[in-house]
Amino acid sequence: MTTLAMPRPDDSAPRPGASTSAMSARFALDVPDGARARLATGWLALGVGALAASGLLAVFLALARTPGIGRFLPAGDFFRTVLVAHVDLSVLVWFVAIAGTVWSLNSTTRALGLGRAAIALAAVGALLVAVAPFFDPAAPIMANYIPVIDAPVFLSGLAAFAAGTALLVLRGLLASPLVGARLDGAGALRFGINASLVACAVALLAFAWSFAAVPRALEPRAYYELAFWGGGHVLQFAWTLLLLVAWLVLADASGLRVPISPRVVTLLFALQLVAVFATTLVYLAFDVTSVEHHRLQTWLMRIGGTIAIPVVAAAIAVGYARRDRTAPMPSDAKPLAAALVVSIVLIGAGGLFGFLIRGSDVRIPAHYHGAIVGVTIALMGLVYWLLPRLGAAPPRPRLAVWQSLLYGTGQLMHITGLVWSGGYGVQRKVAGGEQVLRSAGEIAGMGLMGAGGLVAVSGGVLFVVAVALAVRDRRRAA
Repeated sequence: MTTLAMPRPDDSAPRPGASTSAMSARFALDVPDGARARLATGWLALGVGALAASGLLAVFLALARTPGIGRFLPAGDFFRTVLVAHVDLSVLVWFVAIAGTVWSLNSTTRALGLGRAAIALAAVGALLVAVAPFFDPAAPIMANYIPVIDAPVFLSGLAAFAAGTALLVLRGLLASPLVGARLDGAGALRFGINASLVACAVALLAFAWSFAAVPRALEPRAYYELAFWGGGHVLQFAWTLLLLVAWLVLADASGLRVPISPRVVTLLFALQLVAVFATTLVYLAFDVTSVEHHRLQTWLMRIGGTIAIPVVAAAIAVGYARRDRTAPMPSDAKPLAAALVVSIVLIGAGGLFGFLIRGSDVRIPAHYHGAIVGVTIALMGLVYWLLPRLGAAPPRPRLAVWQSLLYGTGQLMHITGLVWSGGYGVQRKVAGGEQVLRSAGEIAGMGLMGAGGLVAVSGGVLFVVAVALAVRDRRRAA
């Protein structure tokens, strides 16, 4: 496989910032050129575009829930329709697009036409989802994992995006390379990427099974909640696997030697796959409308995530502590290190906040926002690493570092404000006057949430700017 990656030193030689006392496996990826790189670039462009659109919608969301400002903005259904589009663009479309980028780079040259058709369908679907709040202003349904607007424009967009994702996964399975007999760091990463592809395939099957089994006569909220519950849980394994791959790549590119062997990493990835395949047993044993189905899916997700994430995060922390502080970190590695650290902090905060959940208040979104944004920042760092390897210039170091810090700080303020307000019983998925904020503590907490949301939006905008400048700078150089 040819590569556009920068020349790397010999594995036996220490690098700037690496510890000489605990040299470990290199977790580095090769980036092919040619048609696969162009396919990956298309998915990358879709992901960045989805984040840009979701950032614009997030301005309305943050203002609508900020005390003193939200009452001047439309609330009710308008807020919720915007929230639906924002969530689906910033989570579903963004994650699938970056997964498509990684899977395309990890693939062989088979079925390239299928890959191009997948991008086209997914792009049309994402566009319809983005404009749906302005054409389908009614009937938002805040279902977990994939909220929907129960109207033609949005549902058509979601169906088109689902079809594009299905083609992406099918092409990935057809063109996925096998892991070699020699299990090194690159082989472990390839196993993790392949595992995320399998997890997404199982998630699509779970969605199909649920839609076939859930009675359509149910009221819309219950129908979509049950239809998306099982597949949504399995998707979390795909994103967790990609998160771990991104962490290891960023740690390696930042000059850290992570004291964890490829075999242990592969075992952690395999444990995620065991939980993924166990989903089929849950579907076979219990009806999708049963309480047991609901609880077991949640249990599997907790088991899968609570084992691998802390182990890899701890290994990276040890590698960071052991780094050679006398050697300065190269400037192009600083954005990668910043994204890595911020991602781990937010994942940790989201996990800790999960233990504070009591009932259905805004501590629930505080928990999953921390986890989701932690994955998002890790994938942003992976994008920074990929840019010069896909023909763009490296991101401007100072801008990219500030982007991660600003985005992470804003999101930490956001989820802290939600936890603060949740302690007072402020309910989730409401805005403006519907929040019924009575005490100074509630108002202060939601004010911190709103301010953090605006700071995070500015950090998201900076990410789009950093990517755009990297593309422009390389074109000018050419």
